[in-house]
Amino acid sequence: GVQMKLEFLQRKFWAATRQCSTVDGPCTQSCEDSDLNCFVIDNNGFILISKRSQEMGRFLGEVDGAAMTQLLSMGVFSQVTMYDYQAMCKPSSHHHSAAQPLPISAFLTATRWLLQELVLFLLEWSVWGSWYDRGAEAKSVFHHSHKHKKQDQLQPCDTEYPVFVYQPAIQEANGIIECGPCQKVFVVQQIPNSNLLLLVTDPTCDCSIFPPVLQEATEVKYNASVKCDRMRSQKLRRRPDSCHAFHPEENAQDCGGASDTSASPPLLLLPVCAWGLLPQLLR
Repeated sequence: GVQMKLEFLQRKFWAATRQCSTVDGPCTQSCEDSDLNCFVIDNNGFILISKRSQEMGRFLGEVDGAAMTQLLSMGVFSQVTMYDYQAMCKPSSHHHSAAQPLPISAFLTATRWLLQELVLFLLEWSVWGSWYDRGAEAKSVFHHSHKHKKQDQLQPCDTEYPVFVYQPAIQEANGIIECGPCQKVFVVQQIPNSNLLLLVTDPTCDCSIFPPVLQEATEVKYNASVKCDRMRSQKLRRRPDSCHAFHPEENAQDCGGASDTSASPPLLLLPVCAWGLLPQLLR
């Protein structure tokens, strides 16, 4: 395929928007005008070209929630739910086991808590005298490591997240978004022979009343019976029952032919002759 820099593609695209046709000549408006917002997005709603570089690569719903909401309601994009069965989630803080803890486990937990409190107490009152600064530093390190350890506790889980897909049956659409005291006009059109769309909006109307459309993943909560069924269905991979070591189009006589290879006598004598002639050539 063809590779080009994004800046080069952006310059070529802005230049193309200035030319309406060979007959009409230059357009009265272009994407470089300050009263227009132009986005080139792909078929999943991610911004490829924008006037603001910080918006490129982001999802359109994060940048302009009003436009993405309207495109969804018009059927230009459809929402599909995807699942991640190898995600890692933070455990719920209110989750507790139904079984009662054993006395030994409770004793060890209490002992560990008392030791941690004792270390914090010694560091707080700086019983080491001149080592006060080092004690304060050790205290901060202890606090940070203890907090970091709690934050890093993750557990395997299943998550679901929305994915937005363009519907190619709608090649062009336009509409008006009611944003309270003002109206926001937009036009979207498919770019021929590509999976890209051109979206032009009115930047003068503030549509912040519409929340952003995000693609955040949420944990899938299973009840006890479904969770057990999922654990039973996740079987370990095993090797095939039979060995496929033969193919009808393969010639078995070609295998193991390296044992028939023999050394050439002239090639073996060539280093010996060169070694014998070398002293005579150096005289």
